Amino acid sequence: MGKPEIRFKGYTDEWEQRKLGELVKEGILEAPLDGNHGEKHPTSDEYVESGIPFLMASDIHNGEVNIYSCKYITKERAERLDKGFARNGDVLLTHKATIGETAILSNLMTEYAMLAPQVTYYRIKNEERLNREYLYSFFNSLDFQTELKTKAAQSTRPYIGITAQQNLKIILPTEIDEQRKIGLYFGNLDRLITLHQRKCDEVKSLKKYMLQKMFPQNEQKVPEIRFEGFTEAWEQRKLGDLVDRVTRKNQDLVSELPLTISAQYGLIDQNEFFDKRVASKDVSGYYLIENGEFAYNKSTSTDAPWGAIKRLDRYENGVLSTLYIVFGIKENNPVDSDFLVSYYSTNLWHKGIHEIAAEGARNHGLLNIAPADFFETKLMIPQDIEEQKKIGKYFEELERLITLHQQKCEELKKIKKFMLQKMFV
Repeated sequence: MGKPEIRFKGYTDEWEQRKLGELVKEGILEAPLDGNHGEKHPTSDEYVESGIPFLMASDIHNGEVNIYSCKYITKERAERLDKGFARNGDVLLTHKATIGETAILSNLMTEYAMLAPQVTYYRIKNEERLNREYLYSFFNSLDFQTELKTKAAQSTRPYIGITAQQNLKIILPTEIDEQRKIGLYFGNLDRLITLHQRKCDEVKSLKKYMLQKMFPQNEQKVPEIRFEGFTEAWEQRKLGDLVDRVTRKNQDLVSELPLTISAQYGLIDQNEFFDKRVASKDVSGYYLIENGEFAYNKSTSTDAPWGAIKRLDRYENGVLSTLYIVFGIKENNPVDSDFLVSYYSTNLWHKGIHEIAAEGARNHGLLNIAPADFFETKLMIPQDIEEQKKIGKYFEELERLITLHQQKCEELKKIKKFMLQKMFV
């Protein structure tokens, strides 16, 4: 059949190509089964708060089975079903609507979980011939995913039934030790990806919590959590007293980098964010924004119900549509830049925007806000610039950790994708 491009040392034999159905006939796999169709399928009014996990395709994502936030049915109801009893160690595969999500079922506290009709379980009977982690890794490989999705697309709605699944190809090393090594390698990659994703989520949760605790809430003059040595009440200041509006045009074409604001990524190159350029070819009439300056995007979204205010950190400069409001901190530095970044990560400024937004004047999700009114908005800041700096530095460090774990995650995902192409025939 051939050999993979990248291989563990000491293995030279050709790999073999089989069909999943052949492995069933030879007693290597149990006959795969999905959940109950039609009238036997549990209805939503039969779901309970705890009991037997009832797993749907949406509960399987990125190699994990979400057995903690899935639906549950009672043991009595489960026992009236004919099939779809999945157990710890089964390799699950989604085959209807959501095609190709796969995971090894583990951490199950009940004897079994019930599968919905969109999910198939694969149970290994002979572990000396087929390694579980290898099977899971192969299900993630490009060749398998392509064949699975191509065959599923032949029906009106994406679907590949149990019979058709048994005709799918599986390519595998004849030596079980080589299978184990490949399975272990991808298992370790998955664990590292999960570790960095969890770390990232934990720091994001901490940041969200501290943004609520380290800024005064509900008209208070002091925050709930504060750095030691600071006791003065915070003061209310008008934004226009702290910053100057920037209206410099890009008439000399200093920059041709068109920017957009994303609630998640901040000020970012349009080409990178949209995979295309949205700005017009002639950007001489755009605002030229320099590194360290801020911009307010009045476009609303789910993540940013009152728009987003971000500082330019990624590039030396860039250009922005004149629909944006651009500003920079006054020369006498009345406010710390990092503190301002943190402040605009809270939702405390939303109230001021809400008060000045013209009633009913949303044009294609764009808030109607006059720049003069925007600079009249008020914010609470520490009187001591040192306290501002400490708060700014603290949140900058949290943001650095979030970015670090996100980058590690993305790097590992790229390695996994590359190796899935190179370590299988």
